[in-house]
Amino acid sequence: MTQPNFDLTGRRALVTGASRGIGQAIAIALAKAGADVAITARAVEGLAETRELIEKSGSRSVTLAQDVRDVEACGGVTRAAAEMLGGLDILVNNAGFENVRPSFDVDEALWESILSTNLKGAFFCAQAAGRIMAEAGGGAIVNLCSLTSYVGIPTAAPYGASKSGLLGVTRALASEWAAHNIRVNAIAPGYFRTAMTEGFYENEDWQSRMLAKIPQRRFGKESDIGGVAVFLCSDAAAYVTGHCIPVDGGYLASI
Repeated sequence: MTQPNFDLTGRRALVTGASRGIGQAIAIALAKAGADVAITARAVEGLAETRELIEKSGSRSVTLAQDVRDVEACGGVTRAAAEMLGGLDILVNNAGFENVRPSFDVDEALWESILSTNLKGAFFCAQAAGRIMAEAGGGAIVNLCSLTSYVGIPTAAPYGASKSGLLGVTRALASEWAAHNIRVNAIAPGYFRTAMTEGFYENEDWQSRMLAKIPQRRFGKESDIGGVAVFLCSDAAAYVTGHCIPVDGGYLASI
C-alpha cells in the first residue's frame, strides 16, 4: 500500500505572524517536513527563536518584518520571500489580532484594527502569493480561521466577523484558483493557550467552564496544529480545497 506523501522537501513556504504560538508551531512543522520557510512578524527581532528552531531541523529560513495591515507591504514582503527562497509554493496566513470587548464598547478604531489584520491582510497576502504560484504552476494556501468562523462568541464580534469573512475568502479563492492548480484551505483552532489568549487562562473558573464543553477535556497544544498544516500543504491533500478543518478536541461536533 502506498503511503500518503507528506514530504515537503524542496517546497518554499511563507508563514505570517510566526514569532510565537500557533504561527511558530506551524513554521517549525513545515520545516521538519522538509520545507524552507520564510517567516514574518511586525518586529523581525521577535523571529530569532523561530528561525533558530527551523534551522535546527535542517531547513533554510529567512526573516522579514511585515505589518499585514499594509496592503503594499503584503505584496512586497511576499515577493521578497519568494526571491530569497527561489520561489513560493506555500503560504500560511497566520498573522492575527484580537481584543475582547463588549459589543456596545467596540469603536471604529478597534473594528478597523481587527478586520485589517485578520481579513484584509490575509486576503492581500493570498493575492500576492497566488500571483506567484499561478505563474509557477500551482501551490497551497492555508488560512487560520477560528471557532468564531462557525459560532458566535460573546465579546468577540469584530474577531468573529473577520474570521467568518476569512472562511468565505477561503472558499471563494479555492473555487477561483483551482484553475491555476492553487489549493486554498483553512484551519480553525479551538481553545489553544497562546500569548494572545493568556488572559482567559488565568481565570480558573473560565478554564473549568471551557473544558466542560470540549469532549477531549483538554485545551489544544501547539503540537496539535502542525500536522494538520503539513497535511494541507502536502501532496497528501492534493484533492482537498475549499475546506476548513477544526482542530478543537471535538468542540464543534458536540454543540
